[in-house]
Amino acid sequence: MPLDLFPAILAAAQRIRPFVRETPLEESLALSEAGGDRVLLKLENFQHTGSFKVRGAFNKLLALPPEVLARGVVAASSGNHGAAVAYALHQLRAPGLVFVPEQTAATKLAAIRRFGSAVCLCGQDTVVAEISARAYAAEEGLVYLSPYNDWEVVAGQGTLGAEIAHDLPAVETIYVTVGGGGLVGGIAGWFKAGPATRPPVRIVGCQPTHSPVMAASVRAGQILELESLPTLSDGSAGGIEPGALTFALCQQWVDDWIQVDEGEIAAAVRLVAATHHQLIEGAAGVAVAAYLKDPKRRQGRQVAIVLCGANLDLETLKAIL
Repeated sequence: MPLDLFPAILAAAQRIRPFVRETPLEESLALSEAGGDRVLLKLENFQHTGSFKVRGAFNKLLALPPEVLARGVVAASSGNHGAAVAYALHQLRAPGLVFVPEQTAATKLAAIRRFGSAVCLCGQDTVVAEISARAYAAEEGLVYLSPYNDWEVVAGQGTLGAEIAHDLPAVETIYVTVGGGGLVGGIAGWFKAGPATRPPVRIVGCQPTHSPVMAASVRAGQILELESLPTLSDGSAGGIEPGALTFALCQQWVDDWIQVDEGEIAAAVRLVAATHHQLIEGAAGVAVAAYLKDPKRRQGRQVAIVLCGANLDLETLKAIL
């Protein structure tokens, strides 16, 4: 592995601490009762920009030489990464351009523009936007900031795992929604690339049945080009960039995969709204729904579910409710 991920996450935690929130880990009595375990929710929906993505964005940008950052960066995103990069650039007073798929939610586009970054609509899939953004950055001599295919980004997302370990040292299972694999790779890296004395933690990758690209790729032993159907989990939908470093992390460290349908995602979003009075986006609902579908629940385990974001379009919310 090109990067020793555990110390990289430690370094990332120090680097980004002034810029990100250490989000709460809140016990869910409703999910504990429904699932037969002690279930806690990692409330990354409280993070700046309403998503975990600011962790990786800040870690990458703060690692750049100041003169490189001042020239600006190019990013690609289904929405949340773009908003996170735009927010971080706004805080660091640097310019940026974000490539996004044409069907990106209006609320996410508005967030990117609100923080001062320009937007380029490109293609129908995140992987198309990623390839176009990387090519543009190379042509212009700018840094490309991938949503997942970058070691600094993965290490930044891994700080979320470090917080879970600190707040729940006895954690046994963690449910993480997977798109490109940066979040699950970083969290798993903290628990599985760290000290060997740590008790084993089961990492469960959660995906919508309408876009299970990473799970299917892991099963096939190679990154697949698969069409994604429309899904409430737009934040995790789409293809994976060829050669993505996160593919190997998912192969090595994700213990189980669970897929959930659109009805199950919607029910999970409603459940969190009703029992915790919190708004979560479809991608966060995927992890909740996957826990409720897991045949290995009801074992009295210490469980953490990552609520990865809160950016739900109002029209979609009305349809869900």
